[in-house]
Amino acid sequence: MDTALLAALNQERAARRAAVVVTEFAGGRQRLVREADVAADPLADQIEAVIRSGKSGIVQTPEGEVFLNAHLPPARIVAIGAVHISQALAPMARIAGFDMEIIDPRTAFASEDRFPGATLHAEWPEDVLKTRPFDPYTAVCVITHDPKIDDFPLMSALNTGCFYIGALGSRKTHARRTERLLAAGIPQSSIDRIEAPIGADIGAANPGEIAVAILSSVIAAFRKRKMFAERRGETAAA
Repeated sequence: MDTALLAALNQERAARRAAVVVTEFAGGRQRLVREADVAADPLADQIEAVIRSGKSGIVQTPEGEVFLNAHLPPARIVAIGAVHISQALAPMARIAGFDMEIIDPRTAFASEDRFPGATLHAEWPEDVLKTRPFDPYTAVCVITHDPKIDDFPLMSALNTGCFYIGALGSRKTHARRTERLLAAGIPQSSIDRIEAPIGADIGAANPGEIAVAILSSVIAAFRKRKMFAERRGETAAA
């Protein structure tokens, strides 16, 4: 891999954007295809498939075989709320292969002894997101039941095009949440992306079961995700 291509790949990695290195077996010529440019590429379908699965592989083209080497950002789950559900979700997420972060300004909840080994931010979400913004490889799970904590990361997630956005609460709670988001200028089409009540409908009744339901929804959303927020029209800015 030449230095210019490596530098471009590292730039995509640093920005948490997917990219694929295409290597021709005949001659060894390489090129980098950024996720945002896939639709215009002659191998768009094949490249989209390896980005979706995260599995590199060989494909046949009219010019011969090429190797598609997928470079994806680590998918992560960010839980807004250091609550019992988050305590159950954190180890499950790691087992499933997701990075896990918890954000909660309430230091009595966001403590190392409650979340051993987890990436924990005992700060307001708006402060954390200045340096660790959401991106399309982030699932956001809002579970504090406190609008002062929940609403900002929800709006940020909708504006960013996170692959999954879920919020805890009853339908009545979500109706009030919807009113606040509409008043803040978020269109209904974007609000409809929020899974509320959060998690797969499995009749979950306790924190552990709710965590399983949430992880089920996150995995389904990640594996079935549509790529490219600008193509799917799912960001609030769209």
